[in-house]
Amino acid sequence: MPQTSPRDTYLQVADALRQKIRVGEIGEGLPSQAKLVSAHGVSRSTIERALNALKAEGLIESVQGAGWFVAGTGDRRPVVEKMADLLGVDGIKVGDPFPTEKDLCERFGASRTAVRSAIAQMEGQGLIAKVKRGREVRALPVGQGGSAE
Repeated sequence: MPQTSPRDTYLQVADALRQKIRVGEIGEGLPSQAKLVSAHGVSRSTIERALNALKAEGLIESVQGAGWFVAGTGDRRPVVEKMADLLGVDGIKVGDPFPTEKDLCERFGASRTAVRSAIAQMEGQGLIAKVKRGREVRALPVGQGGSAE
């Protein structure tokens, strides 16, 4: 079999990702670029070229601050909206501790930067506040028992 030139390496990565999507190994969100770099042993620019090739095919799409997703799947709302949903959906009440940044990153597959930005927005809205050991819920969003509509 002829050797592939380094310029075509991104096509091999794109093919591998396409196959994983096809068989359901990647169902919604793609791994981070850092994880793809590590998994495929290539540079970040090679990963970016592979992702852009799949995007051009309409197979995946990019969501700023959230990552890459299989086209047509998943919850594309901003992280702050998803985090605010925790206050009602998980039965969290005023005074309860709010999940840690690490837990939120894992739960939503978001970067620490995106989670910190969402936390700052929620603190600005008075929903959560920093306390000695982390953060706690101070109010519930309108429509979730926190305020009259």
